[in-house]
Amino acid sequence: MLKIIKKSLALSLLPVLLLSGLSSVVADPVTKSAVDKAVPEKLTSQSYTLDQAIDYAIANNPDLQIAIERINQAQAQLGVALSAFYPQVTARVGYETSNNPAQVFAMIVSQRDFEPNNINNINNPGYRQNFRPEIIGKLSLFRGGQDYQNSKAAELGIDAAEFERSTVHNALIEAVTASYYAYLAAIEAQKVAQDSISAITSELNQTKRQYEAGTVLKSDVLSLEVKLAEVEDAKIRATNGIELSNAGIANLLGLSSYQTFTVAPSASLLTKPKLTGSFNNLLELAMTQRPEVKAAAKQVEISLRKLKSEQGAYLPKADAYVSYGQNSQSPGFSGNKDNVTAGVTVEMDLFSGFSTQQRVSAAERKAAEVREIERKTRLGIEQEVKIAYLKLEEGLARLRVTEVSVLAADEALRLVNEERRAEVVTVTRYIESEVARNKAQSSTIAAHYDALSAEAALKKAVGDWK
Repeated sequence: MLKIIKKSLALSLLPVLLLSGLSSVVADPVTKSAVDKAVPEKLTSQSYTLDQAIDYAIANNPDLQIAIERINQAQAQLGVALSAFYPQVTARVGYETSNNPAQVFAMIVSQRDFEPNNINNINNPGYRQNFRPEIIGKLSLFRGGQDYQNSKAAELGIDAAEFERSTVHNALIEAVTASYYAYLAAIEAQKVAQDSISAITSELNQTKRQYEAGTVLKSDVLSLEVKLAEVEDAKIRATNGIELSNAGIANLLGLSSYQTFTVAPSASLLTKPKLTGSFNNLLELAMTQRPEVKAAAKQVEISLRKLKSEQGAYLPKADAYVSYGQNSQSPGFSGNKDNVTAGVTVEMDLFSGFSTQQRVSAAERKAAEVREIERKTRLGIEQEVKIAYLKLEEGLARLRVTEVSVLAADEALRLVNEERRAEVVTVTRYIESEVARNKAQSSTIAAHYDALSAEAALKKAVGDWK
């Protein structure tokens, strides 16, 4: 009857636009400071490839661990729902004392102490006490189908929780992948900026000497200083981007601020991203395999089961029960004074102050709500696939354009270099050409990583990593 969830893997996820680096960390034993505070003495950083980083995130990301705990909660809720089909056994002990003639007479009879002369003082029996230890068993025979519907709703809840876990898993892999590529892009941008700084600084020093010798104008020196400031600004932004990526990936991997990590670039050349199908085909695939769609469908089924459960309150309820115990004037147990009662009760609410009607109405509104949530989910996925598809198209187009621009910039720099050796162009023109070549290379690298990230986003949009 149940679909037992056997997977044991680790949203609100962090924004995937954060740059990132990856790793695992091992902290050495802590030492006591002068104020007796424990702090890490030393941290060892390890480097991870993309696949290793994804594995680490799956095992350690808190969002994924939360999703797993929700599956466990859903399984426990199913156990609660199924408990209604089992007998309920209760043990209890009661004590009472009374001089009420009717109650005292009932105590005497139940204690099996009745004698003919008890009739003589029936109106003035005096006080009598009664100890009753007993075990009571109860079994629900029929509750209008409520127990059955609740158990089915709980069973569907496990499936819904598993699909929610798959949703986090899918988004987490995409986030780590995008962060990995963004981190590498920031590293490359930093290298390009540093190369530009070195080239411009060299030319600036040479131009300053020429200016002091009176062979160049002051404007040439100022132009180079402006160019140097621009590339230094680019380096600052790239360096800060790397730091931001560290904070972002630490959160994705569930690492503390004391843990450090680095990224191991891929040993092979980066693959060139590509579109694997038309938009309509990818959208159809997304609607088939995205866990959000399946989870929303399960929620609709759950709401209908709960509606039927509330409607079952209009029907009669039947219970079987049995009670075994003894009645005596003092604590203890005697087989000669035990009593057994068994029976069946049937009851039906004739008027509940409209509470049943209101609960049914609330369940109907909840069912309508989750149907709209399912529709909203489908619309959101359609938009997500469309955006991811367009971004990948844009990324591929940018990659083609930047590859052409690198060839043009290389050729332009070659020609300007020849003209400079022939002393027909200024040093500023040469520096502009070299910076343009560096920018073209940087743009190509960034476009390649952006296209890879867009490809990852499209895979997530169609549910490839569920």
